[in-house]
Amino acid sequence: MESIDAVIADNLASWEDRAHVHANGGYGDLTELITNPTCITGVAQRDFEALKPHLPNGSLAGLRLLHLQCHIGTDTICWPRLGAAEVWGLDFSPNALAYARDFAAQAGERVTFVQGDAREAFAALDNLRETFDVIVTSAGTITWLPELIAWAHSIAQLLAPGGVFMIRDDHPMLFALENSGLTVTQSCFGGTACSYEESTTYVSAPNGEGKGGELHHTRNHNWAHDFQEIVGALLGAGLVVESLREYDSSDWRALPMLEYFEDDESWRMPESLPQIPLTFSLVVRKPKA
Repeated sequence: MESIDAVIADNLASWEDRAHVHANGGYGDLTELITNPTCITGVAQRDFEALKPHLPNGSLAGLRLLHLQCHIGTDTICWPRLGAAEVWGLDFSPNALAYARDFAAQAGERVTFVQGDAREAFAALDNLRETFDVIVTSAGTITWLPELIAWAHSIAQLLAPGGVFMIRDDHPMLFALENSGLTVTQSCFGGTACSYEESTTYVSAPNGEGKGGELHHTRNHNWAHDFQEIVGALLGAGLVVESLREYDSSDWRALPMLEYFEDDESWRMPESLPQIPLTFSLVVRKPKA
């Protein structure tokens, strides 16, 4: 693999393209999300359910929340609707943030968006002297980060004492599987890297068959992060683990045989096939003293 700066530049160029596709039909018709103040995406709802047991009285009321790797903000604008008193979103793509700001304005939701790499979120927000009661990230995020040490320390620095961080993401096992089936084709241990060409991007709509929208920048780079690495990085940053869970549903069509469930906008393995974990959630807390 090339230098880290070069591969991150490749990924950024790809995500700049993806932002255009996702905001202009790749995520389906966003009218309901923007115009209906009670509409919550399936991703945000699942995130909240994983987070809720770790909140004061199970509520976000009065809490400040930061959404890392927020992309075009479709999930970010749901957090005020779920009760957060103040919401921020961070992403490294200027195009994604432009759409996120526009969607939030159209939806009438007050969200502050900041450009920055999730590994350096503290640096991006440090001059604003911001800390947060809750930090979240989910749905295909850390596979785009080459390492998690700086990421974890940045999260710890941004959390207020007693604050919680929740990640809900693709299960590490998925990284090892061939995209077309259940064959293990590469290591899922942390540090494993892969580079590939991809000319289309995933879409959320069930009739999109998991792909859609041409990309001009097709070079992509991902990294595997196993539980040992993820948990170890967060523990090393001084955070305390409160929960680790695995789920049989995915936020996107991560494997071609997955079936779509419209009631909660999730994808699951057919009952006739072996059931494997598709996503996980991990909740950690910053000690008060």
